[in-house]
Amino acid sequence: MPRATRTAAELEQLSPFELKDELITYAKDYTHDKSATHAFLNAGRGNPNWVATTPREAFFTFGQFCLEESKRVWDEPDLGGMPHADGIADRLKAFLDRAEASPGVDFLRRSIEYGVKELGFNANEFVHELVDATIGDNYPVPDRMLVHVEKVVHRFLAKTMCDENPPPGKFDIFAVEGGTAAMCYVFKSLMQNKLLRQGDTIALGTPIFTPYVELPHLNDFKLNTVTIAQSRMSEGKGFHLWQYSEEEIKKLEDPKVKAFFIVNPSNPASFSMDAETQARIVKLVREKRPDLLILTDDVYGTFVEGFRSFAADLPHNTILVYSYSKHFGCTGWRLGVVALHENNVLDKKIAELPREDRAALHERYSSLTLEPEKIKFIDRLVADSRDVALNHTAGLSTPAQVQMALFSLFTLLDPDDGYTKRCRNIVHERFKRLVQGLGVKLPEDPHRVGYYATLDLEVWGRNVIGNDFMDYVESHHDPIEIVLALAQRSGTVLLNGSGFDGPPWSVRVSLANLDTDDYEQIGENLREIATTAAEKWRKIKKGK
Repeated sequence: MPRATRTAAELEQLSPFELKDELITYAKDYTHDKSATHAFLNAGRGNPNWVATTPREAFFTFGQFCLEESKRVWDEPDLGGMPHADGIADRLKAFLDRAEASPGVDFLRRSIEYGVKELGFNANEFVHELVDATIGDNYPVPDRMLVHVEKVVHRFLAKTMCDENPPPGKFDIFAVEGGTAAMCYVFKSLMQNKLLRQGDTIALGTPIFTPYVELPHLNDFKLNTVTIAQSRMSEGKGFHLWQYSEEEIKKLEDPKVKAFFIVNPSNPASFSMDAETQARIVKLVREKRPDLLILTDDVYGTFVEGFRSFAADLPHNTILVYSYSKHFGCTGWRLGVVALHENNVLDKKIAELPREDRAALHERYSSLTLEPEKIKFIDRLVADSRDVALNHTAGLSTPAQVQMALFSLFTLLDPDDGYTKRCRNIVHERFKRLVQGLGVKLPEDPHRVGYYATLDLEVWGRNVIGNDFMDYVESHHDPIEIVLALAQRSGTVLLNGSGFDGPPWSVRVSLANLDTDDYEQIGENLREIATTAAEKWRKIKKGK
């Protein structure tokens, strides 16, 4: 049976990530018919096409040692035992000496030395935690995060999210199944602990990753949203700067705004917040809104030299979400963390709730401890992730936590940041090729990260052709027709910017998941769609 053709109005109701599946079908149908001359190009998803190999080599080589340790305790056909800690560090050293030619050995050796010398670990305790976790024979203990792994990740966040200058004190960290799990858990626990209630207002820094737009309006939450728009435009041609204006930031002064949710660097625009704006927000919170909650999703922070998260400058107000997926090419591993400073306004707010609310929360968490009112928000987050009753089986899988630690150590043991710089250069080169294909000149911008490119065709149309052209297009066409036309006429899949609460005539190009040469072709395909529309308009105008 032929597949039903959807109208633009029907498709526009879909999340861009669900729309993508429809577009892929159209694009594959087109390239199947034109296979000799056209390639299917899916730049609709931000899954990178590179992977960090050294920490993976270390993980798999280390796994052989872990099995040796298991069989050392109990060795029957197909059956081993739980590794023992006594003397395990020396046995690992001997193993690494024997396996000198195996991949990842030098990195493993340096990783253990770093833990012992730089982080003050007991060698046997550190190695045993990693071995036992890799074997995966125990539930995560502590459930929030393994002890040594948490300290490694804490040091990683200090380097990558705090520009080597973290705030005093420490962050409590919860290892989770990627940034998406972090989002779900945080929204749920904020509601369960009465820090947000149905009907409350939160602010979203837009355009923003689509789930942040969609989640607040689900029946579970029913939150009102205020947009803090990246509304600043350049002088002259009027290109998007993808930065917040002072007028937009002032919206956060309103006490009805309970929380501010941002992605920094941004998605879909892929720009880091400029220092002046960040300083303005920090000052506003410190002087006018010390009660404001901030959730910052900083997954792209490693693509910015000298990046500094709000968690570094407003640690008491900020929930930090970080995912390892983009930097290390590990979306399938599902590795992420939620970090919250040990002294924070969330715990303070919970303690100051009305008596009735505190009584309800006492009952909710009473099965966990005799003093549930003393449970930190970060630990409530862990319990809520398993609906409290299953708190004893909470936590990210222990082998995944080992790989997370190895990814973190890989960054910590790279003093020149060679891998990090290479990842940045990959996306920057792809952006250049995209622009070449578009045949336009975009101004240099030090805040452009380049993991994605968001292109607003309305800005292009008004600047290059004129207002009459865009007025005609807007009155006769639907914005989603751009991504439909790209899929149906050139086999190219992009996401519609409107799905991120961005400009209606914008598209998002992922610069992470295709070969560099492909981006010039995508630029050419996009330019062809735009110029064809302009030519049709000119003919119509001439006919009048």
